[in-house]
Amino acid sequence: MALDIKKFDRIKEEQKKKIEQLISGKKDRSYSEVVIEDVVKIKKGERVLIIANPATSEIAQDLFQVSCQKGALTTLMFQPERSSFDSATPEVLAAIASNPDVCFSISSVKLGKDPYGVANPYKTQDGQEFDHIFDYLLEGKKSMRAVWTPGATTDMMNKTAAIDYYQLQDRCNKFAEIFNGAVSVKVTAPGGTDIIVPVKNRKLLFDNGDFSKPGSGGNIPSGEVFISPLVGKNSLEPDLESQGCQGIIVYDGSMTFSDGDSILESPITCKVENGYVTEISGGAESKRLLKTITEAENRALIMEKEGKLTKGQGQIYKKNARNIGELGIGLNPAAQITGNMLEDEKAFHTCHFAIGQNYDNDAPSLIHLDGLVREPTIVITYEDGSTKCILEEGNLTIN
Repeated sequence: MALDIKKFDRIKEEQKKKIEQLISGKKDRSYSEVVIEDVVKIKKGERVLIIANPATSEIAQDLFQVSCQKGALTTLMFQPERSSFDSATPEVLAAIASNPDVCFSISSVKLGKDPYGVANPYKTQDGQEFDHIFDYLLEGKKSMRAVWTPGATTDMMNKTAAIDYYQLQDRCNKFAEIFNGAVSVKVTAPGGTDIIVPVKNRKLLFDNGDFSKPGSGGNIPSGEVFISPLVGKNSLEPDLESQGCQGIIVYDGSMTFSDGDSILESPITCKVENGYVTEISGGAESKRLLKTITEAENRALIMEKEGKLTKGQGQIYKKNARNIGELGIGLNPAAQITGNMLEDEKAFHTCHFAIGQNYDNDAPSLIHLDGLVREPTIVITYEDGSTKCILEEGNLTIN
């Protein structure tokens, strides 16, 4: 059997770390040490910006302390809690615009929008547009690496952040290989979900806990792969690529609303045609979802009238408030469904669909609402007509 050099080196390095910990009398590391050392791998002299709210001060200060111990030039700042529709304070946006090496957004709800970027999108040389300075520096210029933790709690971080990131990264890499060449994804579930998701030429993204290179970033807790479905175009000659997502999504786990996350007491059923939600039904929580979407639609039009969106952008943002912007799969073994989407969407035996803005920057919206589907079966179809099942009733079918 051939020797796997990379695996051998990794095991050797892990053994070295364990020996060092035993010598120092320290058998376990705190979540903040794991995040600083293993996830973003902060180095001496790097500029680190940590943005928090009073409610997340304990997490922020833990990260601040360890970052300083590593010799980083670390700044910690607070702003009031921001909702899905609020803007970040000008001081926070200015701090991000200073282009730190690493930026942590430790928010109790959201970081907040960038009103300048919404009205005047930042553009890269290849024509990509970004409506937030954070996204522009991270994904556009790729000059910054980042972590964002909307809704994080200290208990959640202690439970889910100090995981085996090498194992998670291996699993994410296998998913990337499997999604290569995918044309569409079919998702069904016992709760009633039955939907086709077109993904031809879309790249699978992953929250794998390796945010050590400029242009990389994601959630802590980490642990998901996700992809942006093709946006429906209502073509006169419709095909799989132009139609967008088609079918039914029944959210039966938890859901993000403008006023917070909740475990669902009754399922929310969304009919999806040409990539957009056309009908929402269910109990009280379905009305709560519709209220959030309607508010996003109305605010987009108001923002255009006020000059906060350029002419024509209001209608685009309004339309995309009903777009299916993401299909994601949870891969963090320590995560559970708790009613906090930051953790919920990472849980095994689940997938999630987001309504609103996507990750490929061709469906801007004021919202991105994640919702969980329990025990899904997920089957990928390739261009040659072959298929591969990657989850069966919530269970991974790949190692």
